[in-house]
Amino acid sequence: MGFKMGIVGLPNVGKSTLFNALTKTAAAQAANFPFCTIEPNVGEVAVPDPRLDKLASIAGSKQIIPTRMTFVDIAGLVRGASKGEGLGNQFLANIRETDAIAHVLRCFEDGDITHVEGRIDPIADAETIETELMIADLESVEKRLANLGRKMNAGDKAAKEAAVLLTAAKEALEAGRPARTVKVSEDDRKAWDMLQLLTAKPVLYVCNVEEASAATGNSQSARVQEMAAQQGAAVVIISAKIEEEISQLDAEEATMFLEELGLHEAGLDRLIRAGYSLLGLETYFTVGPKEARAWTIRKGTLAPQAAGVIHGDFERGFIRAETIGYDDYVAGNGEAGAKEAGKFRVEGKTYEVKDGDVMHFLFNA
Repeated sequence: MGFKMGIVGLPNVGKSTLFNALTKTAAAQAANFPFCTIEPNVGEVAVPDPRLDKLASIAGSKQIIPTRMTFVDIAGLVRGASKGEGLGNQFLANIRETDAIAHVLRCFEDGDITHVEGRIDPIADAETIETELMIADLESVEKRLANLGRKMNAGDKAAKEAAVLLTAAKEALEAGRPARTVKVSEDDRKAWDMLQLLTAKPVLYVCNVEEASAATGNSQSARVQEMAAQQGAAVVIISAKIEEEISQLDAEEATMFLEELGLHEAGLDRLIRAGYSLLGLETYFTVGPKEARAWTIRKGTLAPQAAGVIHGDFERGFIRAETIGYDDYVAGNGEAGAKEAGKFRVEGKTYEVKDGDVMHFLFNA
């Protein structure tokens, strides 16, 4: 189950520096945090989760396999991208393939790095990209509605249902609101997602600040936080320069470096976790002497579908799930102790898997 986070931003905001730090960090991680370069601008990184190491330690697991997210470094957008300016068409196509957007905003002053608009204003930068995406969406929606006309006249039910969703998106976009502000029922969610509207994707704002503001942020990042709060969006404050330096250090050196700066963890770890949360994801674990492994599921996933993430046969032949909560597993120092404490549960097909569950699935082959 792959999840892609697109990293977008205007030119010279630090977007590629962040992506490079991500890839270098992942490449430098121990063998139990694998990194894979799929294309020059695509990288898979481990989702930081100290629970996995704890479980592996208790179970004496020989191998640790974390869950991963894919980050895509998307070409810098310029004003007019919706009309094909710069790498506009490719930019829009790349965004369409992602599940969410990490929007990097320049929140630092540096006379040596020219801003494409000739000023430092992260709010205006955010509006520039949002506007281009809304223009592209509106053109797409209008074309689709025109193409549905004949099918609707012929009584095509699916066409009528699609038209209702497209019309709702059109009304929002014409009012200057992104498609993600449209309220969609659970019954229509799948059809809505299939529209692949650019502005329907969840957004995470990444404030790239100067090194001195990495721990506290600055006046520009505060403006972004205020904007994000109004939108119900998430914000991560990062110094791309610091992250690039950290990516060159080993674990011990990185920890000391962060402590000197008053930081508890690398900004990239916070970025990865924020992206994971933004996509509505959670983790369950399988643990044994051979390996301790994290598995990604969407919140609300039922046990059979969670089992299917491991293998389709697990879902098709699902019988039951043997489950221990993470805290109970740790408190019992493993499965045996959790059982003695009465924390071992047998769950059926209607069980909604919880974040941190340690699970074993029984199934018919």
